[in-house]
Amino acid sequence: MLLDVERFDLAAGGRLALAGASGAGKTTLLSLLGGLERADEGSIKWDGFDLARASSAQRDRWRRRNVGIVFQEFRLIDELDAVENVLLPTRFDRWRTTAESRAFADKMLGALGVPMNRPVATLSRGERQRCAIARAVLGKPKIIIADEPTASLDSESGAQVGALLTALADDLGATMIVATHDGGLAARMDKTVRVQHGRLAF
Repeated sequence: MLLDVERFDLAAGGRLALAGASGAGKTTLLSLLGGLERADEGSIKWDGFDLARASSAQRDRWRRRNVGIVFQEFRLIDELDAVENVLLPTRFDRWRTTAESRAFADKMLGALGVPMNRPVATLSRGERQRCAIARAVLGKPKIIIADEPTASLDSESGAQVGALLTALADDLGATMIVATHDGGLAARMDKTVRVQHGRLAF
């Protein structure tokens, strides 16, 4: 996917929705902005740190410290329960799972209505999506990136999750970027930009 963006700035703490048809490049753009992929040219700067010039290891360290990502396909481990999935970043980053992080996981899953002690393979798609959201904010990130975070939810549940995501971003002072077809979620953002054939349409 070729993305062609001349320049775009987003203030710290801002909220941006990416709209556009499937295949337009929204997920690719989120991957670049989150440091999961490296831009072939140009620059992607977060507070002066240029992801396009950073090595893979540098991008990984930066992402672990700064970004919470809600993947469209969740990337949960089916055999683990919801709490264990939310706490996975503490294992990958060699954190010690503290009482505080466990309490935060329990609080988030309770607020999102996710059964805590069942293997996630037995949860509904909507419950799995909410579990992925709880995991994304465990490290209290400065940036929240979400790829269709309400896609698996009915309108009522989607509205609740959208409200919770924006409230979490407010509490954390986090910048939030979402790719979404959900008009209600997009309305909670400061700005909506359309992605069309790999280009941003302002």
